[in-house]
Order: sequence, then C-alpha cells, then structure tokens
Amino acid sequence: MRLLRVLFVILIGLTLASCAEKSKFKTYNGPTVTSIQVHKAERKMYLLHDSKVLKTYDIHLGGNPIGKKHFEGDGKTPEGVYFISHRNPNSTYHLSLGISYPNDEDRAYAKAAGKPTGGDIFIHGGPVTERSKKNKRGDWTAGCIAVKDKQIEEIYAMVKPGTPIIILP
Repeated sequence: MRLLRVLFVILIGLTLASCAEKSKFKTYNGPTVTSIQVHKAERKMYLLHDSKVLKTYDIHLGGNPIGKKHFEGDGKTPEGVYFISHRNPNSTYHLSLGISYPNDEDRAYAKAAGKPTGGDIFIHGGPVTERSKKNKRGDWTAGCIAVKDKQIEEIYAMVKPGTPIIILP
C-alpha cells in the first residue's frame, strides 16, 4: 500500500512538471562564444567562436539606426568595440545582456558637445511595439539590439559577461 502511495505521488509530480511553463533560462554546452559581431546595415548579429560563426540572428535596432550613437535620446545604436557588461534576468524586456556603452571615446565626444551620452544599451528580447509594426525595417528600440524572445533565451545561455561585441555600421 505504501509503495502505491509513493508511486501515486511521483506520478502527480511528473504530471505537474510536464504542465509547468518552460523556463526562460536555457543551458548551453557548446563551444565558447569568443565574440559577437553586429552588422547594423544588414540587421544581423553573429555569435562567434574564434572565426567560426556559431549562430546568426536577425535583429532590430534603434528607431534612428544610421550612424554612430553620440548622445542620449538620439535613437541610434552604438558603433565600435564594447563588451558584454552583465546579464539581467529581471529585465523590463525578455532577458537582456548589457553592452558597455559608453566607452571613454563616447564620453569624450559627448562632453565636448556638452550633451549626455546616455547608456542602458542592451541585447534583449521583446516586446514588439506599435512603432516597430509601422517601421518597415522593424526598428523600435531606443538604441538597443533586439531579437525574438526565444532567441534571447539562447543568446543569454551562450554569452557570458566580458565577451567582446563589435558593432559595425
């Protein structure tokens, strides 16, 4: 009788586990991502291990993406060499990876112009907004790099803080 109860409890546990929402925190056991390249004009992001492309993603950028980000509120996505500064599991968006913008060069440029550099640049997931639906390229962020929610889950698992990110025009 006791064995029957134990089996019943295990069966209920397995049933409940199968109904639970899948976690947004994935695991990754492949080659280390040694760098990220973003090609703004192509709207592509590449995760690389040395010179080998591990994954390619379609991306969305800031609402005014052409040119280098110089100031807070310009709607541009930065260009240059940065690194992944941190992981944010409690992002306003669906997960996010911080980008180390602004760097010393960005701060000096903005200071010379007497304007703030801004910050809080991330790779993140949704949401899709009304603005992005109207924009023919789908650019909708305030300067970040956006991907689909399932993709940021994968990227979040693959990319660690300290990983260089090269953002090209």
